[in-house]
Parts: sequence; C-alpha cells; structure tokens
Amino acid sequence: MTAVDFFILDSIKSFFSCYFLNSFMPFVSFLGNSGGIWIVSGIILLIFPKYRKNGWFVLLSLLAGFIICNLTLKPLVARPRPCWIRPDAALLISVPHDFSFPSGHTVSSFAAAESLRYANRKLGIWAYILAILIAFSRLYLYVHFPSDVFIGALIGFMCGHFVPKLTNK
Repeated sequence: MTAVDFFILDSIKSFFSCYFLNSFMPFVSFLGNSGGIWIVSGIILLIFPKYRKNGWFVLLSLLAGFIICNLTLKPLVARPRPCWIRPDAALLISVPHDFSFPSGHTVSSFAAAESLRYANRKLGIWAYILAILIAFSRLYLYVHFPSDVFIGALIGFMCGHFVPKLTNK
C-alpha cells in the first residue's frame, strides 16, 4: 500500500506543484488545524435559535471524530508520515509531530461537512468543497498518505452522518 501511496503523492507533487498552490495550500490546511474553522462554524450555528440543534450536531460530530481519530486510531496504528519517511521532501509547512493515520484534518472536515449538509443542503455543498480542499491540501503538502485521507474522509462522513441521527433519537 505504501508504494501506491507514494506514487500518488509524488504524482500530485509533479503534476500540481505551482507557485499559486504553494501559497494557497498551506492556508487551506491552516483552516483545518485543530478543526478550527469547523468549531467556529458550529459555535456560530449555536448562536441562532433556528440552527442551534445543527450547531450541536457539528460539534458532537467533531468530538466523535476526535475520539476515534486522535485519541484511538493515531496512537494505535502509529503510522509514520510520508515526510518522516522521506525527510528530503521539501515541505511548505512545519513537520507535524503526531502520527499520520488517519488524517485528523480530513476527519474533522468531513464530519462537519456532513453535519452541515444535514442542516442545510446548500451550506453542506460549500462545506464539502472546503473539506475536499483541506483533504487535498494534506496530500499536496506531503504530510499524509492518500489512504490516511481516504479513511479519514470515511470516518468523518460516518461521524457527521450518524451523530445527528443518534442524537435526534
């Protein structure tokens, strides 16, 4: 699997690398740091009585994703990051210190996007666009393997899909 992952990462680096993306992708990735943009989104929804329930869905989905990803799977799997394996790869951001699998940025982004889609279809579409950009930024920046991002998207989607259903009951 790692050979396929590296092939995809190296292809992204070769095909997409340009001045604009070298500036834009670190910013996009920064938006996903610690789920920041998604936490703010959930808090903003809490302010409005009409969307308060949806704000809780976003925040609880993020919490579920954090527990599954950061507290359980990352230390359990302990997968090294691609930039640790290939330290000669030029990075555009600081080297992350936690493990690679699954991508926490992707888990939180897809958990929030699916929760937001549950609240409002149009808002969900915009959230998914940002979630996909954040996930891609992790590949572009060479800090996650494609399989980390794929599984992160799946876990995030499941958290964002099932938390609203479970909390509604």
